[in-house]
Amino acid sequence: MPRPDFSAMLRWPNVPNCYGWLSLDQRGRWRMRGETLTHQGLKDFLNRQYGHDEQGNYFVQNGPQRVFVDLDYTPWILHLAAPDRLETQVGETVSELRGAAIDEEGNLLLEIPAGIALLCDRDLPALLPCLRLANGAIADDDALLAAIEPSPAAVSALTLVWHEQHLPVRALLRSEIPQRYGFIASPQVVPPGAAP
Repeated sequence: MPRPDFSAMLRWPNVPNCYGWLSLDQRGRWRMRGETLTHQGLKDFLNRQYGHDEQGNYFVQNGPQRVFVDLDYTPWILHLAAPDRLETQVGETVSELRGAAIDEEGNLLLEIPAGIALLCDRDLPALLPCLRLANGAIADDDALLAAIEPSPAAVSALTLVWHEQHLPVRALLRSEIPQRYGFIASPQVVPPGAAP
């Protein structure tokens, strides 16, 4: 993934960070104070400057200022850009899947090189045929309902078949996702002198 441009920080090192203005929703849309952004140039800028710090706070680098991002769920949202191609919300093609999980709400989560990603709910129906039972059959409604129950039986009940990969689908609780994958859903101001 491309890295944000931090060069402006060298010229203006004391610009305060911004919190609570910018968010990323579960469909990968940027929102400013709750309003969906529609200006393509602004969205492109936000996509190019999106990054994270060592603590797992996601932000957009705006010149010398970091505008921290509140995440409705995960830091990455995936879309089916074509029947056989996944893309992140910033337009990067995903070349590798490292794991798969389903939460108690039926959301499909995929581990990608950049971190954990939520598949956009609008694309989930198209990807459902990739969820298979142990015998290779496409998962039916009963199997999907069983998989969203976090239990040992659900851990190995489904497999995601994608580009010849066969990834076991784990059952996870949504509340566990940020800690498990090392990100902060709602970055907060760190008082001066406090440890990050």
